[in-house]
Amino acid sequence: MTLNKWRRATEWFMTALALVFLFAYSWEVLARTHILLCEMVINIIWMAFIVDCVVSILLAEDKKTWFKDNLLMLVSIALPVFRPLRLLRLVAVLNVLNRTGGMAVRGRITLYTCCSVTLLMYISALAELDVERGVPGASITDFGDAIWWSFVTVTTVGYGDLSPVTWQGRCIAIGLMITGVALIGIVTATLASWIVDRVRDETDKRADEAESETEQLRHNVRELTDTVNQLRDDIAQLRRL
Repeated sequence: MTLNKWRRATEWFMTALALVFLFAYSWEVLARTHILLCEMVINIIWMAFIVDCVVSILLAEDKKTWFKDNLLMLVSIALPVFRPLRLLRLVAVLNVLNRTGGMAVRGRITLYTCCSVTLLMYISALAELDVERGVPGASITDFGDAIWWSFVTVTTVGYGDLSPVTWQGRCIAIGLMITGVALIGIVTATLASWIVDRVRDETDKRADEAESETEQLRHNVRELTDTVNQLRDDIAQLRRL
């Protein structure tokens, strides 16, 4: 068993667990019923993530590189307060869909970015509401406020009407701000790539048209040359007569 084989064997199963985790966490934060059942489900899935993490460490050939690449996962497992970070596995599965998709590269990047940002905004809104609700002086007290705050934060607008007061909420805000900056960079790069491709296509089209016209002129010149040569031959024959 190698690390790649383990990942391929458990990728979809762990993704299904992440979806169950998201449902249980959403129910706990939004419905606020069956708290003990939700916590039990979340803790069981947490243990599954720990097992997956331990096996991955044991199978990794370069453990130092593995630790660098999976720092967020280790933090989410080691510190319960960062448990929403475990849902980043759902973002990772978008990369699998991205690799298997049949769309053009730009289309896959756009789809991947939109789905990732939407998922991160939802998860961040849940996490923010979870840590801010009930705290004295908190302005984010319901899911509508949390979604609005998440949206204006990830778009780097930051109206300032809602802001976290806990250190956990501020950590979530920092992550969303970084995501927003990355989103702007991706959108700008995608738009620039589209413009460059359109200009290149137009240039290639004009070059093809110019080449076609040049070839047509060459053909006409050859026909004229043949006609002139034929006329010369006819004139020479008439003179001999």
